[in-house]
Amino acid sequence: MSILAIGLNHKTAPVSVRERVSFPADELHGILQQLTTDTGISEAAILSTCNRTEMFCCSSDDQDKRDNVIDWFHHFHHLNPKEVEPYLYTHPDRSAVQHLLRVASGLDSMILGEPQILGQIKDAYMAAKQAGTMGQCLNRLFEHTFQVAKQVRTDTAIGSSPVSVAFAAVSLSKQIFSTLSGHTGLLIGAGETIELVARHLRENGIEDLIIANRTLARAETLVNEVNGLAITLQEIPDYLHRADIVISSTASPLPILGKGAVERAIKMRKHRPMLMVDIAVPRDIEPEVSELNDAYLYTVDDLQEIIDEGLKSRQEAALQAEEIIEAQAARFMGWLQSLDSVATIRYYRDMVSEICEQQLDQARRMLATGQDVDTVMAQLVRAITNKITHTPTVQMRRAGFEGRTDLLDSAREILGIKGNKE
Repeated sequence: MSILAIGLNHKTAPVSVRERVSFPADELHGILQQLTTDTGISEAAILSTCNRTEMFCCSSDDQDKRDNVIDWFHHFHHLNPKEVEPYLYTHPDRSAVQHLLRVASGLDSMILGEPQILGQIKDAYMAAKQAGTMGQCLNRLFEHTFQVAKQVRTDTAIGSSPVSVAFAAVSLSKQIFSTLSGHTGLLIGAGETIELVARHLRENGIEDLIIANRTLARAETLVNEVNGLAITLQEIPDYLHRADIVISSTASPLPILGKGAVERAIKMRKHRPMLMVDIAVPRDIEPEVSELNDAYLYTVDDLQEIIDEGLKSRQEAALQAEEIIEAQAARFMGWLQSLDSVATIRYYRDMVSEICEQQLDQARRMLATGQDVDTVMAQLVRAITNKITHTPTVQMRRAGFEGRTDLLDSAREILGIKGNKE
């Protein structure tokens, strides 16, 4: 049984190439069946995201299916091989196992340690199961992958440190307020960064969210996704005093919040502390706000220090993760290689069983003629012993005559022969 991983990702191919070779999620059932039928591989799964397209294949014969799969890939996407092959990578057997374990653990992601990829791999697994292309080999590989990814998350700090502006802003909030439960957040803007901030805040237990945006419709769209209150930028002064945490990220050329507005809000709050994180460039919050008591203003530069520290922490965790992956890849390959011995073991057991049945039938016939039980039993044992040991004995004598000490050592190991070799 051999394993093969073929694909490309954000490291090897530009988005202009990646978007041309993606596979539609709602068509994977038929695509997977076509892949196995057209290439002669016995098992297949496809992982297709915005950052990567990868095919994981298992083949039960010894033929190299790499060219078959790549040719099918080109044909399916109507591509000239020269257009995409420079971006492709191929991982055979153990390398394929290590690659999938690294991907699932977030070590091959654009953002080191990001957890979303694991969910995407689980979707790929379920798609292959539903298509009937997930056999013994890939099924065991993917289940092993899920266990290893969980171990990496549990045993290392790969996902615990902030490495994005959104994550860093929320991490800072958790440092200032030991818990986000019972607090209110005001998010200014409704772009991708603010959307990520909103999701992180919800995941960390914040109860009330207010989304302020120049366009109310966009704020309402985000509010529908994260459950909060949508307001316009002009309404911020009416709600600012309610906010324990203010995070702003707009494209405004001029500040949206001035020192006076924040000062009035702090008085209405009776000087309860307010965390303000300005991640916009140019700034959304006037720098003079930092002069106010009970207002703690951080800029994108301050967050960069947190991000740099988080990245360093994740890189250290990644080294630990690589050790786990190395050991677990070896463990999986041990299981895979053991499959090669199954047929031999089964044949050997059947052969011994047949010998025993033949000699037992003969013993029964001897007993039926009235022969002594002890004599018959002794002969039965001798006959079975001679039959089972005959071929191995002949082969070991021949190995000795030919000086094949390696073969004799292997025989001793397989047969469990201990003691002096003399």
